[in-house]
Amino acid sequence: MTPAAPRGRDQQPISTVTWIHRDELRANDYNPNTQAPPEHDLLKVSLLEDGWTQPLLVRPDLEIIDGFHRFTLSADPQVYALTDGYVPCVIKQHATRADQMLATIRANRARGEHGVLRMADIVRDMVDAEGLTFQQIMDRCGMEKEEVTRLYDRGGMTERGTQGKTAFSQGWVPR
Repeated sequence: MTPAAPRGRDQQPISTVTWIHRDELRANDYNPNTQAPPEHDLLKVSLLEDGWTQPLLVRPDLEIIDGFHRFTLSADPQVYALTDGYVPCVIKQHATRADQMLATIRANRARGEHGVLRMADIVRDMVDAEGLTFQQIMDRCGMEKEEVTRLYDRGGMTERGTQGKTAFSQGWVPR
């Protein structure tokens, strides 16, 4: 039987956020998630501009279930200085190793992906309605100039690279 989450606001793990010094925490030995340098840099910008908005999920023995990349960045001198090295954590009680692995996979996979057309709408709105410059978007969203330009342009985005072609290449045909 699949265990159910606790019911009621006071019983939710988020109601028990506690600050734990990063030196007391440790990574698990199985996390399949990796983070490319641009996303790592963007996460740092997020922490420095937005602060800690999401706690790490840890076992009672302080092994990290979710939040390894935030934990890693907590060693960065600028991020460390925000809270003197303390990291917000939620302790998942009674987590077996299997429960822990399942929670890690769910957290990693549930984060979703950005749709390119919606991203284009947001970039255009940030420039046209909010007055941000391309450089501000590049710096604060971890984007290259070409990416911002293409998103802002949006015109023909779904048709790019298909000029003169009547069908997609065989690379797009499932076998």
